Amino acid sequence: MSLFRKQAAPSEEASSKSTLGLRINVFFFGTFLIFCVIIIRLAVLQFVEGPTLTEVETSRDTKNVPLAAIRGEIKAAGGEPLAYSTPVQSLYITLTTKFTAKVTDKETGKTTLSPEAEANANELASRLVADFNQYGDPDGVKLTEEDVINSLDLYFKKYSGFMARRIKSDLTEAEVAYFMEHKAEYPGIEIVEESVRHYDKDSVAVQTVGYIKPFKSSGTLNIYKNIANAMKKIDADPGLNYKDDEFVGFDGLELQYQRELRGKNGYQVISVNPQNMAEQVEEVVPPVKGNDIWTTINKDIQMKTEQAILDQIDWLHTHTVQGKTHPDAQTGYAVAMEVDTGKVVAMASMPDYDTNVWTAEKMDTEVWNKIMGNYQNGTITPYSSGMSGNGFGSTVLLGSTIKPLSVLIGLNEGFFGTSYIYTDRGIAYFGKNDASSVRNSSGHVYGQMDPSRAIEKSSNAFMVDMIGKKLYEKYQGEGVNVWDTYMKEFGLGVSTKSGLPNEYLGQINYTNIKAAGSAQAALVYASFGQQGSYTVLQLAQYASTLANEGIRVKPQLVSKITDPEGNVVKEFDREVLDAVTSFDKSYWREIKKGMNSEVSAFSDFEYDFARKTGTSQQEYYVKGRREMADNGVFIAFAPRENPKLAVAVVIPEGGFGSSSAAPVARKIFDAYDWEYGLDGVPKKSLQQADADGEGSGASGQAEDTGTANTGN
Repeated sequence: MSLFRKQAAPSEEASSKSTLGLRINVFFFGTFLIFCVIIIRLAVLQFVEGPTLTEVETSRDTKNVPLAAIRGEIKAAGGEPLAYSTPVQSLYITLTTKFTAKVTDKETGKTTLSPEAEANANELASRLVADFNQYGDPDGVKLTEEDVINSLDLYFKKYSGFMARRIKSDLTEAEVAYFMEHKAEYPGIEIVEESVRHYDKDSVAVQTVGYIKPFKSSGTLNIYKNIANAMKKIDADPGLNYKDDEFVGFDGLELQYQRELRGKNGYQVISVNPQNMAEQVEEVVPPVKGNDIWTTINKDIQMKTEQAILDQIDWLHTHTVQGKTHPDAQTGYAVAMEVDTGKVVAMASMPDYDTNVWTAEKMDTEVWNKIMGNYQNGTITPYSSGMSGNGFGSTVLLGSTIKPLSVLIGLNEGFFGTSYIYTDRGIAYFGKNDASSVRNSSGHVYGQMDPSRAIEKSSNAFMVDMIGKKLYEKYQGEGVNVWDTYMKEFGLGVSTKSGLPNEYLGQINYTNIKAAGSAQAALVYASFGQQGSYTVLQLAQYASTLANEGIRVKPQLVSKITDPEGNVVKEFDREVLDAVTSFDKSYWREIKKGMNSEVSAFSDFEYDFARKTGTSQQEYYVKGRREMADNGVFIAFAPRENPKLAVAVVIPEGGFGSSSAAPVARKIFDAYDWEYGLDGVPKKSLQQADADGEGSGASGQAEDTGTANTGN
């Protein structure tokens, strides 16, 4: 018999109780955790994700419909409106399913309006046309029922279902009164105040002012591509959204100052049903009118400049210069820029056109064919106002207008001094074994001359021997880069920084060594103006830089921006871009002394002024035969000391600059003298008004002095 007893096993009842208690504890702990997670999640939904979810939910049930703001004005320096907007009343209709219900053909799968919807739409169009004919302008455009149906866009090809459709713009007072009184008879109808853009009928600096086009047609411009992308963001400011049919700046100042001119659109918050159709307007945020842009363009000076170009072109067609008329002179360009401030008082690209064609309902092919050659600004682009007889654009070779800078470079590089005497034999040789040569214009031989006389007489031989060849001797192939640096310091080959869209930097030929034949040849031809083509604005800035003795000033086209109440938002002051300090004061005196070309158009000009004529040659082909044409170029600033105004004029295929371009410049100086005074005293302020009309001669002189005539 064993002394040990086997221990009894725990009872099943006790084990079961222990397991049950553990399960209950786990259950309650799990439940507690779940409730904690739920509470935390609810807190996150309410306080963190709540606003976002609310916005998403709102975007599902409501839509923002832009309300276009009235565009600000573009004004001349004196406040005359060059581009302005006038309010008009437009009729809009927001569609309901009554007009848009669709049916689908089971066999073809084609979806069309239901018979009831089609009948309703046709009946609406018929009533509207009848009302327009009864209360509308009897001389206005007559809408047809088809026009109204197209505007309703019943198949949503142009607009979403909730978008209101514009049926007619520029309603008469009678139309507005009738539709407001009978609004209940036209569900979804609304009268909306909009604006129509107009441009000065005098066609003042039209290419500078620019033009507008609908936003839906603006996708080629980066500014509107970026705006379209920004509009797709869920958190985008509704006020920054654009309407498809909203007009936006497409060129010139209209584009450059698009954001300032546009203002800020308002918008309607519209609730929509599951079919994306409008139900009701929940909220209206009114638009904010755009700001006004005050240009530096003086309307009177601008108009006299434009007329001077047209008169000169006509004169060249009927009067001989160097023994022949110039019928191929068809275009002309001019820029007048204040030397001290940089303000551009005139910028003319002729012929011009009426910018109002862009705001018409549609542009006819005939109208487009008429303006397609001259709607761009020829003073800043090579795409001119039309083309000269042989297809020349507005950017031509500088010709002899480069010679003041050429001499400055020679002086600064130490190739000669201000008292150096050069013997001009009418020809200069260069290249291997002096196999190539350059002659003076018309074969002139000038004999002994100092640097200033070389500028005055426009000696090609001096420029070749003393600058082009010397640069090559000193720097060899690197001489081209040295020349290029000088050019850019004076604004030739770089942006003027005017801010105008599509500004051309010029065409630089001297860097194409292969085309020139050698680095020496490139420098030789560059020295007398046959290796660079630049815009007229660049030439005006270049002339201003000479007048400022190396200080390059930004051309200013806008003086200030004001809000709709007339408060100044921003002002634009003189801005210096570059300052060349390496030139000795004596060098400036020498080149200003040399800028003394004989120009008969200025024979009775009362001011001493600095000027340089230029005649750049350009080749063209007639029936495979190579021909050469002369382009007239002229730069000047006045007075010579304490200069106020710099002017550049280009007349492609106009012949010698002294005969073609200089007479235009004379009229510009006279117009400026009349308005502002080249000596600081406006000549118009000196005119004495009396009963006899005495003193009117000053006005007549400002208008008529400097008529076209022959010159050297």
